Amino acid sequence: MRTRVKICGITRAEDLRAAADAGADAFGLVFYPPSPRFLTLERARELRRAAPAFLTSVALFANPTRAEVGRVLEAVRPDLLQFHGEETPEFCAAFGVPYVKACRVRQGTNLLEYWRAFSDACGWLADAWVDEYGGAGTSFDWSLVPRGAERPLILSGGLAPENVAAAIRRVRPWAVDVSSGVEAAKGIKDAARIAAFLAEVRNADG
Repeated sequence: MRTRVKICGITRAEDLRAAADAGADAFGLVFYPPSPRFLTLERARELRRAAPAFLTSVALFANPTRAEVGRVLEAVRPDLLQFHGEETPEFCAAFGVPYVKACRVRQGTNLLEYWRAFSDACGWLADAWVDEYGGAGTSFDWSLVPRGAERPLILSGGLAPENVAAAIRRVRPWAVDVSSGVEAAKGIKDAARIAAFLAEVRNADG
C-alpha cells in the first residue's frame, strides 16, 4: 500500500509548489488563530486557487464556531475539513463536507472508543497531546495506536524525514501528516526537507 502524505501549515505559494513537486497528496490550511500558521481568508483563497489538480486542500480547525467554518467554506472551498479540538460528531458532520477527526494521544487514551462516535469521518488522525492542537513537533508513543481501525488512520505528531520511515513501518497508517518537521521556521517550509520526507515515505513503502 502507498502511504499518503499531507503537508500541513502551508502559508506560501512556493511551499505549496514544493509539496506538489515532491509528490504530496494533500496540503493543510490552518484556521486556528493562535497558530503561527494561521491564514486570513484572502490568503487561504489565494493558496487554494494556486493548487494544481489532484492535490487535496484541507482546512484545519480547533474548536471553531459554525460561522467560522461557514466563512471558510464559502471563501476558500476546501476539499476536506480537519477538526483538532473537542468538536462533537454532530458539529463535524453539520457542513456536508468530508472531514477528518483528530484525537490527541496521551497515556490512557482509548483511541477506538473516542473515534467510534465519529464513524462518518473519512479518516481518523492520531496526534500528540499538546496545548497548541498540533504543529508543535512533539511525537507520542506509537504503540498506543490501535491496529484494525475501521476508518483510514492518519499518523501525525513530531514526524520528520529522520523518523517517518520508522513510524510507517511500526504503525502502517493510511497516511502521514507533517508540519513542523519540514519547516525552516514556523510557517516557513523547507523544500529540501519536504522532498526528503516524501523520499523516506516511499522508502518505507518499499
